[in-house]
Amino acid sequence: MLPLPFLNGIFVLITFLCLWLFYRAAGKSKNVLYLSVLWLLLQALIAMTGFYRNFEAFPPRFALAIGPMLLFILFLFTTTRGKNFLDTLDTARLTYLHAIRIPVELTLLLLFIEGAVPQIMTFEGRNFDILAGLSAPFVAYFAFIRGAMSRKALIAWNIICLMLLFNVVITAVLSAPFPFQQFAFDQPNIAVFYYPFIWLPAYIVPIVLLSHLAAIRNLINKKNS
Repeated sequence: MLPLPFLNGIFVLITFLCLWLFYRAAGKSKNVLYLSVLWLLLQALIAMTGFYRNFEAFPPRFALAIGPMLLFILFLFTTTRGKNFLDTLDTARLTYLHAIRIPVELTLLLLFIEGAVPQIMTFEGRNFDILAGLSAPFVAYFAFIRGAMSRKALIAWNIICLMLLFNVVITAVLSAPFPFQQFAFDQPNIAVFYYPFIWLPAYIVPIVLLSHLAAIRNLINKKNS
């Protein structure tokens, strides 16, 4: 754990807020709740051992943090059971969920000030992901409450926000002290290898990714129904 008790506590709250938002979008599914809590606890325990901070290991140990969630997303989109689950997700609530990116980006800024991530990963650098968070409540309001935003516009917004997400993820990976590091050699991205910030790549980012992909799928299916 990084010696940042205030930020550590705040990020725990942010992570469980993300869980709660997705739990609501999934119709208060107990499976979502239980699996999420188990995954978070597992990743916390692994991170606390320092397992992820062996940057020379091959294959990269960090794959254990991100790989299972990506495989789970693939399972959802390629199996009948997974597709049935995606059909139950509330697109409006998935859209509101992206507001979680506001406190995440503010946390990244504070981590930069503390020397735990590079400036390039903040909205003072190359990270514009906060725009997705700031726009999410307005998009959800005009699309689902006022009915003043078209389906095509909502799909476009999701695609643009996906690009913002990919941008910061790529920047974060290339700023980490891996053998293939490209950015931020003077202040690399180390926070995500510690508890609780391991939850950012291991849970929050995959949930944000899933929320976009599920929303796009459901919006396209709505057209074809």
